[in-house]
Amino acid sequence: MVNGPAQASSEHVVVEVGQDGVGRITLNRPQALNALSLSMVRALSHTLRQWAHNPAVRQVVIRGSHKQGPFGHFCAGGDIRYFHQAARAGDASLEDFFTEEYQVNHLIHVYPKPYVALMDGVVMGGGMGLSQGAACRVVTPSTRMAMPEARIGLFPDVGGGYFLSRCPGHVGEWLAVTGQVLHAGDAVAFGLADGCVPTDALPTIWQSPDPLQAAREAAQPAPTQWHAAVDAIDAVFGLPSLPQALHALAQVEGAWASAAREAIAGHSPLMCHVIWAQIRRARGMPLADVLRMERDMVRHCFHWRGVAASETLEGVRALAVDKDHAPRWQPAAMAEVLAQDVDGFFVSPWPAYAHPLRDLA
Repeated sequence: MVNGPAQASSEHVVVEVGQDGVGRITLNRPQALNALSLSMVRALSHTLRQWAHNPAVRQVVIRGSHKQGPFGHFCAGGDIRYFHQAARAGDASLEDFFTEEYQVNHLIHVYPKPYVALMDGVVMGGGMGLSQGAACRVVTPSTRMAMPEARIGLFPDVGGGYFLSRCPGHVGEWLAVTGQVLHAGDAVAFGLADGCVPTDALPTIWQSPDPLQAAREAAQPAPTQWHAAVDAIDAVFGLPSLPQALHALAQVEGAWASAAREAIAGHSPLMCHVIWAQIRRARGMPLADVLRMERDMVRHCFHWRGVAASETLEGVRALAVDKDHAPRWQPAAMAEVLAQDVDGFFVSPWPAYAHPLRDLA
């Protein structure tokens, strides 16, 4: 491989253009499961925008790295410790992070060249944002996929409202509210991946002069765990409101229902209601509008009640800072969540002409 022009290789994002016309991107922050920093987002944005207009680049393929070498974990999401530190310090770069990350997510969905995402290992949060818009989303038997933001008092952003709401039936509400982890077969069955390949096929796809075709040729069936429960999931999470769904869920037997109840019991009641509304609203919206809505929502997550009362900062504190795993949610019970508080997350803090994502087409 040779380095191409106008690239943005950095310590945590390594980019190369081969003589075969393939632009190759490696997320290289394995000690943090390739969690995204602002500098990584900017390197990705610069690279993808340059390659979009570079005739020497025909295709793009992206992978994560592991402590023991290439591949392994794709991306565990955004750097939540940074979120906590920046918000508490009043660091304006936090605003830039979400704006620029969502711009990259949109760019991938509309990218003019084939973009192949090798979604090995952990693929969560921001990792989904870097992969769901791909022309080919490749999973492996090692893939662990989820949008677990409810666990930290956040919501499935990076376009999560868009791609989760497009899952079959009301699987999207289930995945969003519970943060359920999916393996390869269910990721394909639910429309969040295009094919599963053996882990040992990844180097061949990566090195191929046509990664898109190589990935398609290597795809093979993968077992599912949750797909058989789709009708039951739909019956519960297709109900008109979250309280109705939770009431119905309490009456259901089976592994999927037990796992859902256990997960929801630890999540922010307020954000569960917000997430439910997010998925329902996003189902009828184009991607650019979903991303603008999510940009409004994430601003409110950190500023609506002030930093001291942020559900997101409390969730991150409990999980990753103090690690006591005992978040003090406000309110503490589902029945105490007020409709006006939920609705407030969908009121934009910016006029349309000043919205950070106003230029998304």
